[in-house]
Amino acid sequence: MPGHQKYRMRTLYPAVPKGRSMILYSAPASPFGRKVKLTAYCLGLADKLTLKASITSDPADEIRTVNPLGKIPALVVDGQTLFDSRVIVEYLDHQAGGGKVIPGDGKARFDALTRAAMADGMMEAALLIVYEKRFRPAEMSVESWLTWQREKIIRSLESLGEMTYDRGAMPDVGDIGLACFMDYLDFRKQLDWREHAPQLDAWIQAFGAAVPGYDATLPRD
Repeated sequence: MPGHQKYRMRTLYPAVPKGRSMILYSAPASPFGRKVKLTAYCLGLADKLTLKASITSDPADEIRTVNPLGKIPALVVDGQTLFDSRVIVEYLDHQAGGGKVIPGDGKARFDALTRAAMADGMMEAALLIVYEKRFRPAEMSVESWLTWQREKIIRSLESLGEMTYDRGAMPDVGDIGLACFMDYLDFRKQLDWREHAPQLDAWIQAFGAAVPGYDATLPRD
């Protein structure tokens, strides 16, 4: 239609062409982008990713022609676009043979997906806190909104019991999401997760020591 942009979105699950890379639109600080990058490291696909930094608040940024939502991460494979992080992680797992970071079936699959959904929800709340302070003038800041987001995070953290990381170099998608969330809180300091789930300190130390790409993907400005 005249006046409308053409977006690079056709079908899902394209095969990765031999000898060609996947282009990942993200930002160094994005916890959702990091989730994709960390997944790629775990699956041995990190060398196939070409990273392209995006500034989603910039109207001229290419991300708006790649993903009509203007959001990151977005993955372009042979001209076809996949988003958001949940779809991209599933795509990478599919390309690696399936059943790696997303268990194939049964209780383990839905346990991992549910923990991943909680991690995503906590990351979304953490991002909303950042956006409230970044984009809204201080005199217009709504403290009740910030409290609402913090309470989502606190309730979720306090729902977690004792946890031991024991999956070695192949975490599942729930583990990856939780690690990305915790490190994002340490980076932006929306609140201190250790006050609400101190048992996770040993968990993140074990995760970081075992999982490939952990240090290389830590959030940064």
